[in-house]
Amino acid sequence: MLPLLRRRHSTLTTSLDRAKRLAATRAVRENFSPAHNYIGIGSGSTVVHVVSSLLQVATANTTFVPTGYQSRSLLLSAGLRVALIDEVPPGAIDIAFDGADEVDPAGNCVKGGGACLLMEKLVAVNAGRFVVVADWTKISTKLGERYAPGVPVEVLPAAASYVMSRLRELGATPVLRSGAKAKAGPCVTDNGNFILDAAFPGGIEVADAAARIRGIVGVVEHGIFSDADRKADVVYYGMKDGEVLVQGIIQ
Repeated sequence: MLPLLRRRHSTLTTSLDRAKRLAATRAVRENFSPAHNYIGIGSGSTVVHVVSSLLQVATANTTFVPTGYQSRSLLLSAGLRVALIDEVPPGAIDIAFDGADEVDPAGNCVKGGGACLLMEKLVAVNAGRFVVVADWTKISTKLGERYAPGVPVEVLPAAASYVMSRLRELGATPVLRSGAKAKAGPCVTDNGNFILDAAFPGGIEVADAAARIRGIVGVVEHGIFSDADRKADVVYYGMKDGEVLVQGIIQ
């Protein structure tokens, strides 16, 4: 990377990180209650700031429910009490905090850039309130216009080829997500499945795409968070100018 481009990249990274921290701080301040017994914690870079803020207010009665290995490790390293989703009564999570790859004006989200979409959705649907924390680059007027990889789709490994063919019939351009730099082969989720990234040229018609993708045999879950399962109740965006934009009504 050229020196000038490197400096610009570093400046943007710092600005985004600051925006996430400010959004996370406000989201926790305005939504956390000492009366909460179970709090869901999503995955991704924004969640680091959420956990940091929660450390200042969590009580001895607070149990955290992670959505994946990353968030579980983060919580344990912070000395917080952790329970897996199957150890928590259905619907008992008071509130869940998570990030997003893209959010539209209605609170519909695309999630799964970190390959934890299944567990993130499972925690979200069990939560009384779903709070999304993001930065200004995730604001979208229509899903599919900002997050270039498209909709993450978790699939059974044996069904990957078939699901890709069906996604093409829906007008998508699916790609099998590859693993990390040190790993040869596909990305494997915490659940032992593969991830397909399905880009829809022209954007996503949320309700139609969510139903059609879920109806494909071999699909375990997709990364569209909408009225069909759970969209955000409120979104906190850290903005470039240092302000925090709140989308939604805080009860």
